[in-house]
Amino acid sequence: MNSSPIAFYFDFSSPYSYIASEWIEALAARHGRTVAWHAMLLGASFQVTDIRTPVSYPLKREYTLRDFERSARFAGVPLKVPEIFPIATQNAARVFWWLHDTDGADRAVAWARHALRALFARGVDLSDAAALRALCAEFGLAAAQAEAAWNDPQRKARLKAVNDAAIAVGVFGAPFFVIDGEPFWGNDRRPQIERWLEQGPF
Repeated sequence: MNSSPIAFYFDFSSPYSYIASEWIEALAARHGRTVAWHAMLLGASFQVTDIRTPVSYPLKREYTLRDFERSARFAGVPLKVPEIFPIATQNAARVFWWLHDTDGADRAVAWARHALRALFARGVDLSDAAALRALCAEFGLAAAQAEAAWNDPQRKARLKAVNDAAIAVGVFGAPFFVIDGEPFWGNDRRPQIERWLEQGPF
């Protein structure tokens, strides 16, 4: 049985990433896999693909907003689209990589879950510095230290490198999974991912 990790690329501003974050670990564990989480910015890939978020198109916006909430209900995950949406989430992502590089992947993943749930279940605006500082403190971080990290040029460069690496392997949306070299885009790829993990390539 292949036990290589599942690469999970997510953006903190993506509702579908939030939904997927609630099921990917359990699914992986059932098949003897771990998950390597990669916080990234969809804006970087959008520049390469010359597209925008679906909610920026009038014809797609209402459907997409409806589907966010319907998909969450289907998955049994609480979700309320924030009043301000989408938002910039680079600072939350920089905190993720700061924790990943200093405290380890588990701590970073715990932060990712905490921040995603804060945005999509509680409406915490991750783009607001004061709100993000408060959320960091709630998570048990020193708010001033976290703010220094997200403003640190080294952390900015780290996130840029992650974005570049994601694009290099073909990531153009979120959530995006790579399993045994096979790419899967979207929360709705779950049935295909399950079959792949159960039976192998198809």
